Amino acid sequence: MGIREQKREETLKRITQCAMTLFAREGYEATTIDAVAAAAGISRRTFFHYFKSKDDILLSQQAGMGEQLIAALSAEPDAGSPWKTLASAMRRIAASYPVDELVAIDRMMMSIEAVQQRKQASYIRDEKLIFAALQQRWPAAEAMSLRMAAMLSISLSRLSLDAWRVDGGTGPLVHYLDAAIEALPSGNAKG
Repeated sequence: MGIREQKREETLKRITQCAMTLFAREGYEATTIDAVAAAAGISRRTFFHYFKSKDDILLSQQAGMGEQLIAALSAEPDAGSPWKTLASAMRRIAASYPVDELVAIDRMMMSIEAVQQRKQASYIRDEKLIFAALQQRWPAAEAMSLRMAAMLSISLSRLSLDAWRVDGGTGPLVHYLDAAIEALPSGNAKG
């Protein structure tokens, strides 16, 4: 990564961290873009080079599920099948989320209808990204099987979060993912 890319990444992280701190302290609605920019030490104009809105900051905290899974998948050793390898990568991601941080982000996201709608729309995009990555890694595998694995990965992630939320968000997310995978009929988990 070059110096310019490093600086951009550092600024992005600083904006995100400052925004999340302000959201937690002042409330999402009460936090202005100007306040986020001031806390991050940037101008309002610079803010818009990184994010289009406050919603984008929140979405960035749980967005990129597809990209996260693709990165985890590329680092995952072959577990015998595309589905088993993908499931292992999913477990690693789910186990990495600190519960307190996940609770705070989830509560904010669930309280804003526009953010929820945009998140729903991102699931189809994520499925396509994961499917393409699976096809690249296993070019000889049946496309339907790979597409089902991609769709299952997103669906099981959503189910896990829903179950975790219903239980009050107190336990590790990976336990809910394990339960969702275990609940699959055995014919769907061959992949």
